[in-house]
Amino acid sequence: MLATPLLKISRLTKSFGTNPVLKLVDLDVTAGEVVTVIGPSGGGKTTLLRCVNFLEAYDGGSIKIDGREVGYVDNAGGKKRGEVDLAAMRAETGMVFQSFNLFPHLTAEQNVMLGLRRVRKKPLKEAKEIARHWLDRVGLSHKTGSLPSELSGGQQQRVGIARAVAMDPKILLLDEITSALDPELVNEVLDVVRTLARDGMTMLIVTHEIAFARDASHRIVFVADGTVSAQGKPDELMAEVANNERLRNFLSRFSATAH
Repeated sequence: MLATPLLKISRLTKSFGTNPVLKLVDLDVTAGEVVTVIGPSGGGKTTLLRCVNFLEAYDGGSIKIDGREVGYVDNAGGKKRGEVDLAAMRAETGMVFQSFNLFPHLTAEQNVMLGLRRVRKKPLKEAKEIARHWLDRVGLSHKTGSLPSELSGGQQQRVGIARAVAMDPKILLLDEITSALDPELVNEVLDVVRTLARDGMTMLIVTHEIAFARDASHRIVFVADGTVSAQGKPDELMAEVANNERLRNFLSRFSATAH
């Protein structure tokens, strides 16, 4: 018997003005699964993630997390959830962005604590303990009192991951989290994600790191022109190259994975 999806996206549509960006997208993610989304720029990958977290309101279809519609009381086009309800739902879908989005005037520890205090309503002592635990888990126990300006890009992104995971979300959304980093800093961030994957964290990851997608994913989804063009276990998807011209053209840019 198949597990009930933790995240269920059905016939999702989203347009910006007259430009359709997502076209009847269907995608399920089960608890503990790591799903990576790859595809050409402008294909709808980031918009998909932003709809899951309701940073973008979707036009049609349904996004459900644990059976509850995201953003709307029933489904797209219906009544939107209130801000308090939305904040609670967003806490279930931790998101890490391309740009680090840390508060510049707060230390690493304070950045991680903020959501714990304001959204989760944790007491100060408990919030501090959780923040220090996760900063230690991402290798930054020696940087708890540092401001973002005192951290490298890789360190800032690891604080961003700690901040998202500290909220104990049901699913973690990662949007091109290495794209703003210098090449030598990429692996330190991806190693943290690999550790979370081994620990069973449910993740939906948009990435251009194809080798990482192959190594760390249970499933890879290829999104192009606003649709799911192919998906499967990493080896299955790579075997699909011969039958999918768009996938073949995309992967041909990555010589290490195309041969």
